[in-house]
Amino acid sequence: MGAENQEPMVRPADPPGDPSPFERQSGETVSEYVDLASDLDESVSGAVRFDEYAQILYATDGSIYQARPAGVVYPKDIDDVRAAVEVAVDHETPILPRGAGSSLAGQTVGPGCVVLDMSRHMDGLLEVDAETQQARIQPGIVQDDLEDELTDVGLKFAPDPASSNRSTVGGGIGNNSTGAHSVRYGITDAYTEEVKAILPDGSLLHAREIVLDSEEYDEIVSKDDREAEIYETVRGLVEDNEAEIEARYPELKRRVSGYNLDRVVYENDGGEEVINLSKLYVGSEGTLGVIVEATVGLVTVPEETALALYFFEDLVDAMKAVPEALEFDVSAVELMDDEVFRLAAESDGYSEYAEPIPEGTAAALMLEYDSELHDDFEAAIEATNAHFVEEGDAFDVLEAYTDGDQKDIWSLRKAAIPLLMGLQGDPKPYPFIEDATVPPEELAEYVVGFEEVLEDHDTSAAYFAHAGSGTLHIRPILNLKDEEGIEKMHSITDDVTDLVLKHHGAFSGEHGDGMARTEFNPKMYGEDLWNAFKQVKTAFDPEWFMHPGNVVYRDSSEDFGPDNHRGVGADMRENLRYGSSYQSLEPQTKLDFSDEGGFSHLVELCNGCGTCRQTDENTMCPTFRASREEVQTTRGRANTLRAAISGELPEEEIYSDRFQKEVLDLCVGCKGCKSDCPTGVDFAKLKAEVKYKYHEEEGTSLRSKLFGNVDRVNSIGSALAPVSNWAQSLPGSDLIAEKVLGIAPERDLPKFSNETLVDWFESRGPKVAEADAEDTVLLFPDTYTNYNYPEPGKAAVELLEAANVHVRVAVGEVAASGRAAFSMGLLDEAERRAQTNLDALLPYVEDGWSVLFVEPSDAVMFQDEYVDLLDDDRVQDLAVAAYGVCEYLNTYRVTDDIEFDASDEYLTYHGHCNQKALNRDHHAAAALSAAGYEVDALDSSCCGMAGSFGYEAEHYELSKAIGEILHEKVEESPGSEIVAPGASCRSQLGDDDFVGERPAHPVEKLREALA
Repeated sequence: MGAENQEPMVRPADPPGDPSPFERQSGETVSEYVDLASDLDESVSGAVRFDEYAQILYATDGSIYQARPAGVVYPKDIDDVRAAVEVAVDHETPILPRGAGSSLAGQTVGPGCVVLDMSRHMDGLLEVDAETQQARIQPGIVQDDLEDELTDVGLKFAPDPASSNRSTVGGGIGNNSTGAHSVRYGITDAYTEEVKAILPDGSLLHAREIVLDSEEYDEIVSKDDREAEIYETVRGLVEDNEAEIEARYPELKRRVSGYNLDRVVYENDGGEEVINLSKLYVGSEGTLGVIVEATVGLVTVPEETALALYFFEDLVDAMKAVPEALEFDVSAVELMDDEVFRLAAESDGYSEYAEPIPEGTAAALMLEYDSELHDDFEAAIEATNAHFVEEGDAFDVLEAYTDGDQKDIWSLRKAAIPLLMGLQGDPKPYPFIEDATVPPEELAEYVVGFEEVLEDHDTSAAYFAHAGSGTLHIRPILNLKDEEGIEKMHSITDDVTDLVLKHHGAFSGEHGDGMARTEFNPKMYGEDLWNAFKQVKTAFDPEWFMHPGNVVYRDSSEDFGPDNHRGVGADMRENLRYGSSYQSLEPQTKLDFSDEGGFSHLVELCNGCGTCRQTDENTMCPTFRASREEVQTTRGRANTLRAAISGELPEEEIYSDRFQKEVLDLCVGCKGCKSDCPTGVDFAKLKAEVKYKYHEEEGTSLRSKLFGNVDRVNSIGSALAPVSNWAQSLPGSDLIAEKVLGIAPERDLPKFSNETLVDWFESRGPKVAEADAEDTVLLFPDTYTNYNYPEPGKAAVELLEAANVHVRVAVGEVAASGRAAFSMGLLDEAERRAQTNLDALLPYVEDGWSVLFVEPSDAVMFQDEYVDLLDDDRVQDLAVAAYGVCEYLNTYRVTDDIEFDASDEYLTYHGHCNQKALNRDHHAAAALSAAGYEVDALDSSCCGMAGSFGYEAEHYELSKAIGEILHEKVEESPGSEIVAPGASCRSQLGDDDFVGERPAHPVEKLREALA
């Protein structure tokens, strides 16, 4: 596969653009680790952070656990990893390699460890061999990024965890990950061919197939070094424990508990007996060394798939059907139960996916078919229909052949965890025994037994996931802030592990051991293999520096292993994120958090899954995409805020400049997390509330007041135009703005129009009489459209009138929407404006008028934030009557009443983040399509301007970096012209560094298409 030191040849190891300009500056090193941090800083080229914020950011993952590390290192290459390991060992400090931190069993957190974050720099695709179907990768590469790079050769890495859009392949190797298609492809250990890892002594171990007793093998074991010790120990343990391995390792599609002693020695395709230590690294959870490179096997990508969803009136009947489903050539067999369907039906975000579910469904079994196994999908599904519906217990079936229909069913399946974790209150369906696996033919009896365990413990659970491989995600609902709930968790786990053994299963079939299940591994493997695990660990890591206490542990310091306390004990009840002593403040808030269960509950809804680390789909988190800084994810911000309200940080920390600048100010308020976060952690709302408290305590800066009241500034600028525009161009004006207000001199400020939209309409008047109109609407004159660029507002009026709609521009008693004030945390000002607009506009709404907006952020302000700002029952009526112009056109099919003659232009559409958060951004693309344009709707994140953010001098470079990510998507689009409804988006895209000319608003293109 090439020389060891070969440079990355397919994909650079760093993300586009050097993230170093945006790296968070480390705070004061925690006193306990000053010497360690100093030595690391001198020894590695990557960043070293041992401040309290770094500890908090890396104390959690996607699990129920929390443990502060010593600090974090971001190695840039193998030399950095080696140096960091050697320094940590010199300081007697344990080491924990980490990828995205999306693990669900606590295997990527460790108390007092030096965390090596491999995802920042060591994320390259080094080589692809399409002929042998192999890829050589660095551990930090995100799986979906790898898939993207392999598209051109028609290959993929087969294991497909649900977290593939942010989880790293190295993390997947450490965990032995898999996903919905394991019935077809198996799990990660089947695809890991070679591994290079740094051992605790600093040496590099190259694990690969080596023929036993060959010259190569003899040469390795003849040396007096760590590698020789490892090979001889592992071979001896496998040979000495052959009978126990045969008896104790269950025959399953998935088994990711313990060390893979059953897979490390085998007969290869050439009939030779080989030893391959890379199989031992798979699932080792960072306990045997730091993986720095891996060679993985690839598979071809089926061209097409189809789905069939079978509905059952009884959960156990669905379970009984699973082994029968496996008799057909299917690539996935997934289960959902009625609790998932109920929650989906009651959810705004998922209700549309639950609509096809027939009444009386207790469970549904989803079967997937692919074109590599079937030439005729309809015939294949006809066969399973006959078996399950006509002859079996299923009472109905939903067939899906198109990509869109299949995506809807998969969306419903993947909604299970966010729906369950979004439950209000402290009791939650927590992951701790959720991925135990049994043979599919025993699944029905296992479920009956599990139900009895739940009943004995007076709780319940939902059932979903990978039925075809015998893995069900069953999450009992418990309160882990309560001692009784914690003990109940331990008791349930004890009973369920007994049940799993009874049914010849494994305690984990997907999510690993970690802090949740390591305690129970002796029960599964027995004394002989448990002792063998300790010997494996000690051979690789004699002093137990590598993530001690995971996968295997010692009973005491006298137990086998080093003469120290590392790795002693394992108790799933320790290091809980919450626990019985956890307390948090529930402050008096300006905004209404009742729908979220309170301010602190909204913060705590973050379960650490790391979806906010995705970089190539949806919206969140735009600043993370440019910087790769954990603190700039919703998870990082929520964790730091939770630390501030729960006493982990000093009470006054929330008002510190550091907290404001690092945690809050780099949130652009895009609201992407409101919809993209699986549990709906709306950090833009949290930020506004905390900023409000900060202003109350510390006062408000001149710039915040200026930006928060920008409508007043623009009103004056418009009245004085063109003089005000001329003043902006005076030499030195940009430097004055920077010095006095902190406005980036590189930015051109918006020009003012001397004729406002309101002036234009008052001189023009409506062209469709109210009595003759099909409908009546008020067009809200937002600040930018009114004072700076009225053209989209004029286009909206003319477009609506072409559909025989009576339009008036709202004047008189209306105020600015309050969006700018809200974004600055000036909530009193935002509330005053909201109340003014409610009082002024409600009489029209009560008479049946709709209120329309050219600017999406103002529309969303009325639709969403007003409800949180105003303690007034009438506000819901105004929110329901508020629409973006294109949203109104598409919702009511107004475009059907307009005669269009669009050109044959291909438009690239960039939607507004705020509208995406409410699932309303698609209307503009639909309206443009209805007018006759071909439209490529980008799956894009924030533009980077975000109102005032891009004008702030300290954020200018980051704003441009975010904009560059969007620009790359625009460049890749087949469209010939970019359109965007957001004023900020059009400003950023119109920059000379990007498109170079101001894009049109969709309503301008719609007006242009009028016949």
